[in-house]
Amino acid sequence: MKPTARPVNPNFSSGPCSKRPGWTVDCLGSALVGRSHRAKVGKARLKEVIDRSKAVLRVPEGYRLGIVPASDTGAVEMALWSLLGARPVDAMAWESFGEGWVTDIVKQLKLSDARVMKADYGLLPDLSAPDFSHDVVFTWNGTTSGVRLPNGDWIAPDREGLTICDATSAVYAMDMPWDKLDVVTYSWQKVLGGEGGHGILILSTRAVERLETYQPAWPMPKIFRMTKGGKLNEAIFEGDTINTPSMLCVEDALDGLKWAESVGGLPGLIARSEANLAAVARWVEGAPWVDFLAQVPATRSCTSMCLKVVDPTFAARPAEQQAAGIKKIVSLLDGENAAYDVGSYRDAPAGLRLWGGATIETSDLEAAFPWLDWAFEEMMAGA
Repeated sequence: MKPTARPVNPNFSSGPCSKRPGWTVDCLGSALVGRSHRAKVGKARLKEVIDRSKAVLRVPEGYRLGIVPASDTGAVEMALWSLLGARPVDAMAWESFGEGWVTDIVKQLKLSDARVMKADYGLLPDLSAPDFSHDVVFTWNGTTSGVRLPNGDWIAPDREGLTICDATSAVYAMDMPWDKLDVVTYSWQKVLGGEGGHGILILSTRAVERLETYQPAWPMPKIFRMTKGGKLNEAIFEGDTINTPSMLCVEDALDGLKWAESVGGLPGLIARSEANLAAVARWVEGAPWVDFLAQVPATRSCTSMCLKVVDPTFAARPAEQQAAGIKKIVSLLDGENAAYDVGSYRDAPAGLRLWGGATIETSDLEAAFPWLDWAFEEMMAGA
């Protein structure tokens, strides 16, 4: 039967993600609109974002954290174009964003000594394969596959190369082993529900050393440059951004960080995300038509929870009919204001994706499950 109760917040998009509980536009009332980001007060606001971010994430002493252009994509591109080329590189990919970084490395930078290690959606590559005398590039959480790394045990502590990690849908929801990571990138629009367009780049002391001792062979656009006179431009990591940031977005980022502190900091955020994964797992266990795309339970993401339809009748349909069926489910849920933006990513296998980051209340997911069951039955009945 058609459910009656709906989620209070039906925003389950995996990016931009839901705002924190209780958020309204009034939270931006103190934004420094009309003020220069280079004014003393503007730089202080940017520095506050940096300091609060480092505190919540428990970034080690000596690591730099800076606000950079163009969301997580811009942060990753800065790292790849600035740091790679000094050593051979091993690039790992198990979903579309990892594939994008492989394209940069192989087709754009044209690094001849690059090795690519891939896995199909739902799986991880062989974690014993990377050579840590090389630089190693990987995502922590596959946003479009729902497959995450279970831990950092596979990363050599005595590595000679750098580890470059796209962690945009992992930070604030998963415990990052900072001693194993030299470059970490993310954007504000994921776990804390911030606005798009701005990225965060975190550098270890080893990454800083590479920047100061290695000059890439290719031209470096201004928007990627992190050094001056052969030394790290420390101002970038103190709030003096390369280009003009949105002070509205900065204010929103601060609001998200203050909320994060109020729910117990990193442990509280992780607990909220893991509770959401547990709720989805309970529902999946009792719903015979759906299963996780991640094949190994320990690799299931607690943020971008990707699902596949396993009903035998549906699975026997041609791929184009399956894709049409998923679109019908998404449309039914949207029309009922029961769950928004829950279709899988365009490059991923046809399926569903529920965001379970810390800003999502478990009760809203639980209210959405009966609607998902209903929409599937409606789609199958109408086929």
